[in-house]
Amino acid sequence: MGRRAARATTFIVALASAVGFVTVYQPPRALARAPFGDHVPLDSMMPRAVLARSAFGRSGALQVRFALPGERVNYPLELQGDTARLDYAWERLTDSLPAAALRVFTGDSLVVPADPGFYQLALVRNGIRRVVDGLTLAVLVPFDEKKGPLLDGYRIGTYRAERHRDADVDLPAGFVKVTASEADLQITKHLRLSDFLTHDGQDGWPRYAAVNPRVLDKLELVVERIAHRLGERTPEVELEVHSAYRTPAWNRRVPRAARDSRHQYGDAVDVAIDANADGRMDARDARLVAAAVDSVEAEYPDLVGGMGVYTSGRYRHPYVHIDARGKRARWRG
Repeated sequence: MGRRAARATTFIVALASAVGFVTVYQPPRALARAPFGDHVPLDSMMPRAVLARSAFGRSGALQVRFALPGERVNYPLELQGDTARLDYAWERLTDSLPAAALRVFTGDSLVVPADPGFYQLALVRNGIRRVVDGLTLAVLVPFDEKKGPLLDGYRIGTYRAERHRDADVDLPAGFVKVTASEADLQITKHLRLSDFLTHDGQDGWPRYAAVNPRVLDKLELVVERIAHRLGERTPEVELEVHSAYRTPAWNRRVPRAARDSRHQYGDAVDVAIDANADGRMDARDARLVAAAVDSVEAEYPDLVGGMGVYTSGRYRHPYVHIDARGKRARWRG
């Protein structure tokens, strides 16, 4: 009995010691569930960071900023709090892993990662990070990485400027690399990345697309005009993208497509919009969209471009071609 009593006494003492340890022990901050435990608010350690209104284009609806690897990109932030000794890092959108070494944050001009892909910005101080939400950085694959008609096995074809070096035409600066998991990424309020994928039957991944932010901004401004006209009658403007980016290889196979169509440069969108909110997309809608395009170009001359109104019975329903080529052009189809 004495031996059992001794063991019981030892167990009770050990249990009491363990309870006391748990009661008074506080884990180090590095192990705390929140970055600073429960007592140190994040705002006291890191400045609040909000993207400036200008980050989202003149429409306020852009959600992606495009840039080539290693260049500087303007990422306008409004900071509240202590900004001394602040660093920044780009984190991959898919896994939130840092893409490169920290850089000192000195203002809105930030160095872009070297690898193509999609990133989010994080501000960092003393190992603590604050992700800046609302805008995705898309790092392009430079045009020069296209070998002949192919880019990483994806058939793009040959641009006119590649065949005729003296031609007065441009080339896309680069291409967005799109994987299956990224195709639904929202690039504006009304457009997804998948809207810019060529409908050419290539079903492997990754795929590539040229996307010009000027036409994104222009289209969103057009939708804004239409929404303003509708007022409170509808909560959302309904639109359908028929075609955006077309590879040169596919453009040659599209009936009645211009040989040097702006779709090949990623700055054209064919879109049908229910502009009068009657549940249909017909010629009346196309005329209202055309009027909105003229209104946008009048206010923003640098977004001037082509507009084609397609109301022929050969199409499933009427639509409007909108581009931002830099000079005015009008036609009907």
